[in-house]
Amino acid sequence: MSWVTKTLNSTLGRKLIMALTGIFLILFLVVHLAGNLQLLIPDEGESFNLYAHNMSINYFIRSVSIINFAFILLHVVYSIVLTRHNKKARPVAYAEAKGSTNSTWASRNMGILGTLIFIFLLVHLRGFWYRLKFGLPDKVMVGDAEVDNAFIIVVEAFKNPIYVGFYVLSMVFLAFHLSHGFASAFQTLGLNHKKYTPIIEKVGLGFAILIPTLFALIPIVMYLQSI
Repeated sequence: MSWVTKTLNSTLGRKLIMALTGIFLILFLVVHLAGNLQLLIPDEGESFNLYAHNMSINYFIRSVSIINFAFILLHVVYSIVLTRHNKKARPVAYAEAKGSTNSTWASRNMGILGTLIFIFLLVHLRGFWYRLKFGLPDKVMVGDAEVDNAFIIVVEAFKNPIYVGFYVLSMVFLAFHLSHGFASAFQTLGLNHKKYTPIIEKVGLGFAILIPTLFALIPIVMYLQSI
């Protein structure tokens, strides 16, 4: 077994993979949100359809998307491995007696929160990405270009109050997950200093509130516009 394999299979190596993939996914959330916010532009979906079209034909973006899916799977797999390892290493009695005083609720339930977010991601991909790629979507003209009408797929989905509720609740789970994961990722990478750590924690908390809130705002606004 090489030193690389040994390192990646060690507890520190697993945490490093979790941190690196987590930071990448944090950046992806920002980019994805910037694209999704175009759904709220009052132009009958032209901006969003053009954005979705450019995302689908840009070779660099398509390559990043593949990397993103790979990092999501890595993040999920390593989170499961770390959770199981931590449960084996931590005495049950101590965890029950001291867990709530030594850590936040989010930090103690990262595995559960991650699982719920992963379920949301699967449903989300089935409802949007799969339909756009394999569902023979309608075409619409944006300027001189004929593009897939991704906007109408989103509009139809967000007419369903059950799905809107599911989406918003999933963003609550994401907020809790980020509230611990953001600062934890930087700490794992060694950015742990008495002067800077409180700043990172505050930025992480702000990020954990702002990004999921803006994501949740999109289906709420579109649902209200549909009734």
